[in-house]
Amino acid sequence: MLKDKTLTYISLFSCAGVGCFGFKKAGFECIATNELIERRINVQKFNDKCKFDSGYICDDITTEETKNKIFAEIKKWEKMGNDKVDVLIATPPCQGMSVANHKKAENEIIRNSLVVESVHLVQKINPRFFIFENVAAFMKTGCTAPDGSVKAIGDVIYEELGEKYIIASRILNFKNYGSNSSRTRTVVIGVNREMAEYVSPIELYPAYVEEKSLRSIIGNMPELEWGEICSSDFYHAFRTYPERMRCWIHDLKEGECAFDNQDELKRPHKIVDGKIVPNIQKNGDKYTRQYWDKVAPCIHTRNDQLASQNTVHPKEDRVFSVRELMKIMTIPDEFKWVNFSLEELNALPEKNKKALLKKEEIKIRQSIGEAVPTNVFFQIAENIKNFMEQEHFTTAIINKTIENYKLEDAENLIKFIQNNPLNLGNASLARIAELTNSKRENNAAYYTNKFILNEIFKELPSIEKDVITILEPSVGIGNFLPFIFKKYEETKEVNIDVVDIDGRNLEILRLLLAKQKIPSNMKLNFIQADTLLYDFNKHYDLVIGNPPFSKLKSKDAAKYLKNNINKETTNTFEFFLEKAMTLSDYVVMITPKAVLNTPEFRKTRDLLATKKIDCIQDYGENGFKGVLVETICLFVDTNEKPNETKVESLTLKKTVVQKQKYITDKEYPYWIIYRNDFFDGISQRLDFDKFTVFRDRQITNSNTTQDKGKDCLRVIKSRNISDDGKEIIDIPGYDSYIKKDTVENLSAYKFVGNQNVYLTPNMTYKPRVMRNSGNIVVNGSVAVLIPKEKMALSERQMEYFSSAEYRKFYQIARNYQTRSLNVDATSVFFYGVLKECCNG
Repeated sequence: MLKDKTLTYISLFSCAGVGCFGFKKAGFECIATNELIERRINVQKFNDKCKFDSGYICDDITTEETKNKIFAEIKKWEKMGNDKVDVLIATPPCQGMSVANHKKAENEIIRNSLVVESVHLVQKINPRFFIFENVAAFMKTGCTAPDGSVKAIGDVIYEELGEKYIIASRILNFKNYGSNSSRTRTVVIGVNREMAEYVSPIELYPAYVEEKSLRSIIGNMPELEWGEICSSDFYHAFRTYPERMRCWIHDLKEGECAFDNQDELKRPHKIVDGKIVPNIQKNGDKYTRQYWDKVAPCIHTRNDQLASQNTVHPKEDRVFSVRELMKIMTIPDEFKWVNFSLEELNALPEKNKKALLKKEEIKIRQSIGEAVPTNVFFQIAENIKNFMEQEHFTTAIINKTIENYKLEDAENLIKFIQNNPLNLGNASLARIAELTNSKRENNAAYYTNKFILNEIFKELPSIEKDVITILEPSVGIGNFLPFIFKKYEETKEVNIDVVDIDGRNLEILRLLLAKQKIPSNMKLNFIQADTLLYDFNKHYDLVIGNPPFSKLKSKDAAKYLKNNINKETTNTFEFFLEKAMTLSDYVVMITPKAVLNTPEFRKTRDLLATKKIDCIQDYGENGFKGVLVETICLFVDTNEKPNETKVESLTLKKTVVQKQKYITDKEYPYWIIYRNDFFDGISQRLDFDKFTVFRDRQITNSNTTQDKGKDCLRVIKSRNISDDGKEIIDIPGYDSYIKKDTVENLSAYKFVGNQNVYLTPNMTYKPRVMRNSGNIVVNGSVAVLIPKEKMALSERQMEYFSSAEYRKFYQIARNYQTRSLNVDATSVFFYGVLKECCNG
């Protein structure tokens, strides 16, 4: 992509720069680093973090002056040819608290609102990536939002940055993601939507690894005598404490606490007026000897004190040395805390060493306790760098590449992927494979983009088993697999059956997977078969996929319908969905949005309604690039009874949690997933199911003309009906006519002059109804509403159909669809008549 470009970053609330030192290790250049406390930013200077001295900004981030200094550094790098900041890192202070408790914690809310400063800087700087790291409760913690209200930090991040970034938030215990200690934190990663086609934030997180024992990290460190500074390592030293306290921990075995000593003189205490006054035991991990063969504990800021949490060495009567803490926090040996090399420090006289440690040790230890483990950020930096060093092609360039390299030929394509002569990223290689699939249209299989996969990842079920089995029933080129790998990376063994009807897809998939690092706990089994006819002979924990959407001819569908509950459809996705529900405890499947409402999927909805639908993600038309089909993703627990359903609209940017039975209510002809109090209130005022509907399919451009003849009827199309439904609008170049002798043989003719029917535009969110009149006929863009009983609509009712209130109601009734808006046998139900306006 930008192979020869210098990669850059900005670090906010950077403390001593321990975490973002990982970006320096990965070869990134720091444009600017901001920290409020001078002694901490000095540590960054000792490590040559910034190219220019002006990049070290020791000021209050809330001031315009400080922000302008950051912007000035960006300008400086722009003049040097840097087109854009690559990464913005922010680790703002955050006092973990619930939004519900904000009245009791105004100071904490103000402090937490430093997060909003980070958000604003992301908006102004517009980096390619951003990273926030903080406490486990970070995303649910209260802050003062830009509008002055108190909101969860997570809501502010998504509301303010979601338009420009794909965002993922994960709570990770760093012991499994590159650190050598237990430290549970939230990491938020945002990817600029300019690159969303090629990479997801989920793919940038550190890789899962088994935690290491404390022995494996510091077990070979030299033992220290009381007050000793290791001669070969200045930082292998510990802060001494009153020697009378030594007996409190001397006899402790691993895991034992001084408060549990039998002898009261060996329990933590004070002597007051010659009497023993026991210390209060506030935390069970104080004065507690650590385990050699367990993971190191979380490192806190006061790691110099026995009375702090988890500070006692597993064997020796001391706290951990600075060097041991550095190893536990993966801080490289070359990291400098003072402006001397290790060789210079080791050469100092003992007296000078002790004086220097007395001056610097607390600063060092506090900085370590507040730091992000270096290796965690180093891995993220490496993942970003690897992505940036690859080429990522647009669809237009991909099509030219296919033409230039003659990749329609299967052998050429396979060689191209194997050799990757253009150094393409996996997403571009996969896109090439998808576009060269000559069977694409026949199989109706489309590329699942990273944006959608990122959102699906967030809702995938946690499966609490040592061994799980997963089926991808229409794997194609394997876009789901990296996300499955990430989601279940902590599971002991994951067996994945990947199936595709196209053998070439499986061959290409193997080549693409060979370019990725597949976690050792993942076992893939490749099956070339027709999933719908294949006998799997096993039950799965999860079936996940994006099956083909294609309507089959009746004779081709017959073999699939044999065991299908819904016999009224010939769409392949429905067959996949039904079979998945018989094979698995949980199903995650992308489907057309039409499954929510069209008559052919009525029985499918009935079947789904008996299961627990955890989530419905609504992608609108954003599911597949260049394909005009609305899609959703269903998350279905096949074993549990209906309860609550999260409904997420990625187009409306809204999330609601609904009672499943409320949105699948049989009172209505199909599911209303955005149903709310407003909808219910309007429903109470309307009588529904008053009309049947007719839509013409015979009047087309081939049998109409734009020339008005004396033997012609006017053809009314949707745009001819005025916004209030009161008049027919003339539109030059759009209006059309049909000869009487032609229309007399067509179905629509029976409504010519019929004063008892009404006309409404088809495929619109702006419903309006007009009375039928003589000498006109309608084409398929206008639906004919036929009263079920003799009924004359009042003027007030006619006006109501085009009112803002009814149109808002109608949008909800149609599930905010944009494509499947036909006024059909089910949706005509919602052309309700005001109860007080029905003349009967």
